[in-house]
Amino acid sequence: MRPMFHLHDKLKYFLYPAPVDMRKSFYTLSGIVTSLMKRDVQSGEVFIFVNRRLTTMKILHLEHGGLVIYHKKLESGVFKLPAFDESLTSHAIGWYDLMMIVKNVKPRKRVLKRRQKEASFQVF
Repeated sequence: MRPMFHLHDKLKYFLYPAPVDMRKSFYTLSGIVTSLMKRDVQSGEVFIFVNRRLTTMKILHLEHGGLVIYHKKLESGVFKLPAFDESLTSHAIGWYDLMMIVKNVKPRKRVLKRRQKEASFQVF
């Protein structure tokens, strides 16, 4: 029996260099891979997308039986992405780089708007 999920160091990983709307799913992320990243979604490669605020990540991968999306949403902090050339259509990274992005989340101080401050500090 094959494992259901398998991301490992033998795969090729590609980070999309522009922010992505996280409402996108299989078809639209596959479209980004094909038309903007100029890669084949059925190649077995792994494609990584991050939102503008660096708080949500989606990983698109073709596994046995079909496409899979891994979705990680941070409760606090932001993903720390490696430096890369933003003019490229995709940035090749390794398994270790992906693990550093996922594990090396840097804390971000949350700035509350005035209305939120008043509401959050009221004692009842």
